[in-house]
Amino acid sequence: MRAVLQRVTRAEVKVGDDRIAEIGPGLLVLLGVEATDSENEAEYLAEKTALLRIFEDQAGKMNLSVLDVAGEVLVVSQFTLLADCRKGRRPGFSRAARPEMAAPLCDYFVRSLQARRLKVQTGRFQAEMAVDLINDGPVTILLDSQRQF
Repeated sequence: MRAVLQRVTRAEVKVGDDRIAEIGPGLLVLLGVEATDSENEAEYLAEKTALLRIFEDQAGKMNLSVLDVAGEVLVVSQFTLLADCRKGRRPGFSRAARPEMAAPLCDYFVRSLQARRLKVQTGRFQAEMAVDLINDGPVTILLDSQRQF
């Protein structure tokens, strides 16, 4: 499972002309589920997401988590995070989980964040979405449940 965490001042998701989710200060999480993932990987990433200290304290140091700053979280499923671009010019997606497996694991990830008292909104699984955000910092962090980076 992979995630891109972006510290934001605001973010929203639209499907067509409809705004389906919107948050203020917090994290936009783009989430990719791998075919070999389980609830263990989702739990690991949820804990990292909730507790990672990437918000500034009074001294200007990244010392606070999204929980500490009472930030919101917007989770958007994005299978393209599992793209393999090592060969040729067209990305391969064979590592990405099939939708029937990925959707429940995305839901589990969201519930794990909510269990940690975070206010969470989501995009719409398998929908064509437009994501608008203001990256704060900019701060962008990559997470991988396999701990590859």
